[in-house]
Amino acid sequence: MPPGLPAEPPPPPRINVFTVTLAAFALAAIASWPAMRGSGRDLDTWTNLARFLGHFFPPDWSVWRETLRALGETFQIAILATVFATVLSLPLAVLGARTIAPAWLVAPARLVMNFSRTVPSLVWALFGVAIVGANPLAGVVALTLYSLGYLGKFFSDAFESVDAEVARGLSALGANRAQAFQYGLWPHAKPLIASHVLWMLEYNLRAASIIGYVGAGGLGAQLASYYEYYAWDKVATVLLFILALVTLLDLLGEWVRRRITRSLGVRR
Repeated sequence: MPPGLPAEPPPPPRINVFTVTLAAFALAAIASWPAMRGSGRDLDTWTNLARFLGHFFPPDWSVWRETLRALGETFQIAILATVFATVLSLPLAVLGARTIAPAWLVAPARLVMNFSRTVPSLVWALFGVAIVGANPLAGVVALTLYSLGYLGKFFSDAFESVDAEVARGLSALGANRAQAFQYGLWPHAKPLIASHVLWMLEYNLRAASIIGYVGAGGLGAQLASYYEYYAWDKVATVLLFILALVTLLDLLGEWVRRRITRSLGVRR
């Protein structure tokens, strides 16, 4: 710096967002500690837990046919709800992505997503039963409306997280909005989209096992009857079937993600 000129002021300190977020989360956890209070009675917790878990073993495999049939219906509900929610969420996510949509469209789109995932899936199931009756269609309607909010949020975040320079470059070369999205953003967001869809399918599989409590099809009615009669060994059989299917979906998801990522890497 030439002599006689005043020294430049030091740059303002940068805020470490991760540290601030972690500190806020720690403070929230400390403030929430009163929720850990129990009933105040002197209970032998571990003995009670061991006694309760002992009712689950060995599983009662005599209900495997009924469980397999109900699991198939649950899987159908989860698949259809995930497919419908994915189709509906993609345009909603585009409207909710700040890097793509006009500013005046982002807030309404995000409000729809927020409302969709604010209502619990069991409440959506009550609405579905009231609209179409007590049948699997009610479960499809309920989980579609519930998944819409989550997938819309995930997809819009994915579109915002990828580098938009390629899309802007294509737009500068004369590409329209659809072409810039298709060739500039979509190839980079596709692995995230696939991962979110598979996660939603796993979630919907578990949720479809619960919404049957209110008549929306699937395993819920079967589980409710077992709970009512304390048939925990039969409950264990149902849970093992669900675990097997969720594990298969998880392995399938890993394989799909690897294939998509590898194909994108080859093209680059």
